[in-house]
Amino acid sequence: MHLKIISCNVLFREVCLAAAYSENVIDMEFLEKGLHDEPDKMREVIQTRIDATDEKLYDAIVLVYALCSNGLANINAPGIPLIIPKAHDCITLFLGSKESYMEHHNRVPGTYYYTSGWLERSGGKVQNNPQSSQDQVKLKSKYQQYVEKYGEDNAKYLMEFENSWVNNYTCAAYIDVGLVEFPEYEEKVRHIAEQNNWTYEKLTGNMRLIKDLIDGKWNKDEFLTVPPHHKIVPSYDEGIITCKLL
Repeated sequence: MHLKIISCNVLFREVCLAAAYSENVIDMEFLEKGLHDEPDKMREVIQTRIDATDEKLYDAIVLVYALCSNGLANINAPGIPLIIPKAHDCITLFLGSKESYMEHHNRVPGTYYYTSGWLERSGGKVQNNPQSSQDQVKLKSKYQQYVEKYGEDNAKYLMEFENSWVNNYTCAAYIDVGLVEFPEYEEKVRHIAEQNNWTYEKLTGNMRLIKDLIDGKWNKDEFLTVPPHHKIVPSYDEGIITCKLL
């Protein structure tokens, strides 16, 4: 297959490695990490890049993203399919499955996750208190989703119940997917943990999902295939995302 990859540059190393070993013909485009702080802008930029793709050259467009605070909600497929992992955020991609992410999240719910790409693509501005920007955007987006689906009173209750841990991170975790040893990155995350009186944990990552995504192994449990002229929508269930006709 001939695939167009549009990816967050946080996954630059992993995507390039997977593409190098793939039997598919791959063209890649990477977008800046900072778009995650503005989901509406991220949606606009990604859609613009999709619409600029020459459909005659490709069998599909692969988005190496997750739902990302609804940043990919309402993204629509052109005349060729879109492929996207079924994931809330990219931590699922770095750990290799939704199950691995949830296992760690349930075991240490107050964890803030770091990767080599996250540290490299932060423009030298690694936040020691990530609650102040990234999570505030996520919480606001999720709250609006719940208001639309369940009403304001129920939305407030759900947010308080689900996110009571967010105001009190307890752990900084560095995910190592095994590409290159970065002791200085690990030390940076340790330092962040110390500054905030958090514990530190090093997690072993897994590139399986990223490789399957690039290799075209799109099983329905882990990847959403969006047919032409359909759009991505949140499913508000364990499937995370689905699609519907424009």
